[in-house]
Amino acid sequence: MKIKIIPRTDETRAVDYAREIGMKFLDDGHTIWFEDGSCLNESFHSTPLDDADADIAVVIGGDGSVLHAVQSMKPQIPLVGINFGRVGFLADLESDEAYAFISQLKPDTVETESRMRVQISVDDRIYHGALNEAVIVTERPAKMLQFSVIVDGIPVEEFRSDGLIISTPTGSTAYAMSAGGPIVDPKINGFLLVPLAPFMLSSRPHLISSERNLSIQLDSDKPASLVIDGQYAGELHEKSLITVTESPEPALFINVNKNFFRKVDRKLRTL
Repeated sequence: MKIKIIPRTDETRAVDYAREIGMKFLDDGHTIWFEDGSCLNESFHSTPLDDADADIAVVIGGDGSVLHAVQSMKPQIPLVGINFGRVGFLADLESDEAYAFISQLKPDTVETESRMRVQISVDDRIYHGALNEAVIVTERPAKMLQFSVIVDGIPVEEFRSDGLIISTPTGSTAYAMSAGGPIVDPKINGFLLVPLAPFMLSSRPHLISSERNLSIQLDSDKPASLVIDGQYAGELHEKSLITVTESPEPALFINVNKNFFRKVDRKLRTL
């Protein structure tokens, strides 16, 4: 099996573990590559992260490492995360169980779970798909933004708030949850809108089917930024029209046979 290993390079424990598990996979007869710049190039073959010539990807780090890998891989390949972060909602395996699970996988029998991503376009410019969320935030602290939410061509809601989170169901356990949004089953395909510190208490989160046509207009003349999965994407201006669609290329997570809701409950209890 061809395995690409993507460690969190700023975490010594993650790099050391990547070297250790990489040697085990080599001894088992697998072909191993590491991401370029992972500090392990002298011991193993390395390729750019967007070179998807592998059967599976093993991401060693936290949720940020998984988001980085998903955003960089073209096309998507099945991945599994090994948690070396704080909570790791996207990293399903712990270090003491990862080798035993991965070593029994076979390329033609890997069971995957598709996770929808949102594709954001602003005034016809298309940005990378987001696995967790796209966030619109003000560039001026203490200045509110105003948004119009348009569903199937009809304005249905106005938000005045510090910002707006456009989340996937997968991202419902990330920034959206911190902002008061609900936990959403990742098997549901929909867009979760969560206003940040809304001016009106009646401004509540909305879960909108991905089968609907969703767009958001920025009605404020204050400068705002678009941030996708924690990475700055660009500036927005008054009357910018943000179109939200389901990305044609979902992320592919290897099924590790752990119940989503039990996993979330267990991880939340560690916070």
